[in-house]
Formats: sequence, C-alpha cells, structure tokens
Amino acid sequence: MVCHHGAGSSARSFALLAKQVAAFSNADCGVLAFDARGHGKTTSTEPEDLSIERLTSDLVNLLSTVFADPAAAPTLLLVGHSLGGAVIVRACPLLQERNYKIAGVAVLDVVEEFTLDALPMMHTLLATRPQGFDSPEHAIQWHVKTNAIRNPDSARVSVPAIIVPNPVPTQQPPYLWRTPLHSTAPYWTSWFTGLSEKFLSARTARLLVLAGAERLDKQLMIGQMQGKFQLVVLAGVGHMVHEDDPASLAETLVEFWRRNERVVVGVKKVGDL
Repeated sequence: MVCHHGAGSSARSFALLAKQVAAFSNADCGVLAFDARGHGKTTSTEPEDLSIERLTSDLVNLLSTVFADPAAAPTLLLVGHSLGGAVIVRACPLLQERNYKIAGVAVLDVVEEFTLDALPMMHTLLATRPQGFDSPEHAIQWHVKTNAIRNPDSARVSVPAIIVPNPVPTQQPPYLWRTPLHSTAPYWTSWFTGLSEKFLSARTARLLVLAGAERLDKQLMIGQMQGKFQLVVLAGVGHMVHEDDPASLAETLVEFWRRNERVVVGVKKVGDL
C-alpha cells in the first residue's frame, strides 16, 4: 500500500494503520508512506510548489525511484487521505503508463462537491486554531481535546511530525505548525476540482471510505448505483479516519487488496463493469 497523507499532515499519520495492515495481512502486504513536499521532514531547494501537478509528479517520481523496474515491482494499492486522494487518482494512470501494476485506488474521506463547498469556511476554521504550542505534549492534547484526532495513541505518534521549533527561539510560541495551511489556500480549488471524474475513470478497482454519514455528490451517487466503486462508511470517526480507527480501516483495506491483488481469471475486480 502506498499512502499519501492530506494537507498539513505527514507520513506518520499512517503509523498505526501500517501496524494493523501488517497484522490483518499476516505481513503479506507492506506499507510505504512518505512526507509530501512542504510537509514532515521533506525539504526542497526549490520554491514551495504545492500544486496538484507537482504533488502528483512527486509521487510518480518517488515510486519510479523506489521501484525502478516496473516488471519486478510489487502490485501497488494507492491510498490517499483528503488531498492525498486527489493525488493518487491522478497518479494512477501515469503509473499504469509506465507499466506498474495497480491493484486499486482507495480514497479516504474526500468528496469533490462537498469539499469545494466547504472551502470558503476553511479560513474561518483555520483562524480558530492556535498559532502554535508550548510543547509537543500541548499540541497532542489540543488535537485530542478538539477531536481533530480522536485516537490518543495515534496523536502521540503523528502530531510531533506536524510541528517544528520556532526558528526564532526568543519568540512565542515555542512550536509552530510545520505547514501553515493558510499559505496553501491558492491551491485548494485546483486540488479537488475533477476529483470525482478522475476517481470514477480510474482503470482499476476503486474504494471510497467516508467518515460517519454518506456525503456523495451527484457523480458519485450515480457511480455507486452503477456499481463502479466500493463504498465503506466508518462509524465513530472524524476526518482523520486512518488515525481514529486504524484497525477497522486496515481490515477494509486488506480485504480490498486481497480481492484485487490476486484476481482469479474470469472474476471481475471491484468497480469493473
């Protein structure tokens, strides 16, 4: 499984999920998660560019480097949370053009129409976040108390990766956000525009995992009725579905992977007509 995190997050948000995937798959399936540019420990000498085209190119180039020979590469299941979902559905056909075997695409808690409608409220929501924190412990506590992450075990692993020491030690607060989401605003609309169409047109099995209630746009509702993808709604989780309930999501992903990684001749993949 190749996991791409959402905006402002990091590869460590998949840490507990990876542990559960290993357990449910009996270690048959590996997990590759990475920090996108501008996130986590990834640094770049180039000007910051978080366009969807650049992020997609980064993923394709990374996999082409890690698995230099497509013929010898394992079958890949692309998993993307929020922004990561937009990246993986764009990367899928590009990887297939290079002859990589793609078992499926799994998009976690992002729907084009719902997300685009919510974007105008994002500045208000971000304004309610603290500018920074006194310590990593305070950052973890804030995420858990506000239900930004509902799983304290995951928060302890993932939150330290999304904050950095203040570059000016004499200034407050001592820890700042690694990726200031306000600065990514110019990219928001382009990230998610066309997501539903690209998801439904992916030439592989398709899985959409949502948090709580179903929030499908018209294209996805029609696609679901036509059996073009598998829909799973997890209960008791927030937007960070992979952190809030890694066990349930891992079970879903491993079942999806097993069903589509070793397809018996004559048996259709999920989403095939």
